Amino acid sequence: MPDRPTIIVTGCSSGIGAYCARALKADGWRVFATVRRPEDQTELEAEGIETFIMDYTMPETIVALAETVMARSGGRIDALFNNGAYGQAGAVEDLPAEALRLQLETNVVGWHELTRRVIPAMRARGHGRIVQCSSILGIVPYRWRGAYNASKFAIEGLSLTLRMELAGSGVHVSLIEPGPIASKFTANAIPYIERFIDLKNSVHRAEYERQMRRLRGESKPAAGKLGPDAVYAVLKHALTSRRPRPHYIVTRPAKQGALLKKLLPAVLFYRIIGRLG
Repeated sequence: MPDRPTIIVTGCSSGIGAYCARALKADGWRVFATVRRPEDQTELEAEGIETFIMDYTMPETIVALAETVMARSGGRIDALFNNGAYGQAGAVEDLPAEALRLQLETNVVGWHELTRRVIPAMRARGHGRIVQCSSILGIVPYRWRGAYNASKFAIEGLSLTLRMELAGSGVHVSLIEPGPIASKFTANAIPYIERFIDLKNSVHRAEYERQMRRLRGESKPAAGKLGPDAVYAVLKHALTSRRPRPHYIVTRPAKQGALLKKLLPAVLFYRIIGRLG
């Protein structure tokens, strides 16, 4: 099927990325998926999904991915879904600069590098879709997630600016802003917390103990959590609609948070949000 549209999907080891890669393939797309571990590559390849090792913090892997996809597709890249990311938790005052630097390198700088490398091919064909899996935390801040908030606020600003600059080129940029989605995302955050945050000696020690119990599944899960299929539903619209939206907010809690931010005075809104978590 040489006329299949092509898409790069990152962060396909599990969760949103894995689900969307499989669903896109089932819907007729030629999917170029990325993972960071060879064992995840083997599993997806066995399902007929072309899979590559790529790490956003390793520029050489981004270059290799872009060049290989271009070679395999004959220079055709119809879409990019930047999804691979992680969430560094911890109070802002407890974040070492190294932790913030790694969070931004993974969630922002790496995305930017890959995006820049696919735009020329899209411009050449006069068509393309760039979809960024942001977060409601790129619109509404949340306590104990300062580094992750910063990365998603950054990707929002960068992507919306890019959207305006690409106007008229045939290349469209959209942001998906999920709330709580069932995945390994929160569990995957634990090693980064243990690596960078001095849990025992922080003034927030009691809060960290509560948070770690939740991350390990020892407390009540987040209300309103949906499956990754909810993200795929809006991804399909962003990829195929004649007029893709700039924003796709997913899950009821995310929609409620965005609405309250619009309606409430800032002081009241941040007081309410500050009580969450």
